[in-house]
Amino acid sequence: MEITRISPELTLIALDFGTAHLWRDEDGTLTLIDTGIAGQADAIEAAVRAVGADPAALRTVVLTHHHEDHAGSAAEVSRRTGAEVVAHRLEAPVLRGERDARPMVLSPFEEELWNALPSLPPAPPCKVDREVVDGEVLGFGGGAVVVHVPGHTDGSIALHLPERGVLFTGDLAANVERRTTPGVFNADPALALESFRRLAGLDADTVLFGHGVPIVEGGSAALRRAVEQLGQH
Repeated sequence: MEITRISPELTLIALDFGTAHLWRDEDGTLTLIDTGIAGQADAIEAAVRAVGADPAALRTVVLTHHHEDHAGSAAEVSRRTGAEVVAHRLEAPVLRGERDARPMVLSPFEEELWNALPSLPPAPPCKVDREVVDGEVLGFGGGAVVVHVPGHTDGSIALHLPERGVLFTGDLAANVERRTTPGVFNADPALALESFRRLAGLDADTVLFGHGVPIVEGGSAALRRAVEQLGQH
């Protein structure tokens, strides 16, 4: 586990596999965005304590999508803390284990990349207390707007905090080796590109990705440049 303080309110937690983001409001309440793979609850609690907070203050776990490197520890974290779990209504049945996910459609490059990845433990079924849709506002960060960005999965969401100029992209975008790109391993690649273009239209200085390093200044501009590059191919 590695902890990076992005701002007084925002901490990035790099887990064994996957990234979680911790938001701390002025009243001390905590919101966790994604949870890494299964077995990371101890590391998440340690990270919370390392930034001077109490795990009991965790009120909400928001899952950007169901993949095991994002939702793997959600059930355990929620069980320990009593936190409400939030996900898009299309993602909720998959997270609960009630329905199989739509399979990914991989390019030859993605297939090679996928085969090189380690085998990840499956995400245990997880309750979803609140099912959200596009445009709903969650009560942290001055109002976190749910942005439905389908394509990676049917119910993928991003979170936009307009008052704070912050955007959590989930896996619709990545920022690896100083290159901002659309994410890989999508169920609907064409729809994922449409969603990526939508993210680029949002106003945010700080952009946090499911994979890769955050951009703390000029995040929306980086997304727009990536869209322009797509138009040249």
